[in-house]
Amino acid sequence: MSKWEHLFKDGEFARRERIVSGLTLEQATRRPSARSHTIHEELWHANRWQTIIAYRDEALYEEWQKGNVYPERPPASQEEWEVLVAEFLAGIEKALWWAETPERLAHETDRGHTMADVLASLAVHTSYHLGKIVALRQLFDIWEPEEP
Repeated sequence: MSKWEHLFKDGEFARRERIVSGLTLEQATRRPSARSHTIHEELWHANRWQTIIAYRDEALYEEWQKGNVYPERPPASQEEWEVLVAEFLAGIEKALWWAETPERLAHETDRGHTMADVLASLAVHTSYHLGKIVALRQLFDIWEPEEP
């Protein structure tokens, strides 16, 4: 396993797929308090930033800079929630695509910043939000320990 797979897929804590999969629409949209985000909102936010970075989506980045960093509404259906999960997992694969060659990692994204730099930052950002998702799942008693 490469260090990038370790950072993005299954190193240090639970596999990312396990963290975001197997939830109902009700579970994904449950809000524990008025000031908390839902699991959906946390994943939507992490997925949006991951899309900006991994797909180099400048139009989406402009929206982000305008403050559109969380969804305006919850998903309308279980299918819509599952599409978000699939997009997030596909985005991990796209991030790993960048890490496949030294040339891609050296790609300059901004003056003085390489793709390796932004991928490292993305891994930290994503880990923060996935940690919040795990905490919400634990709070709602919908998190099972991994079997040995």
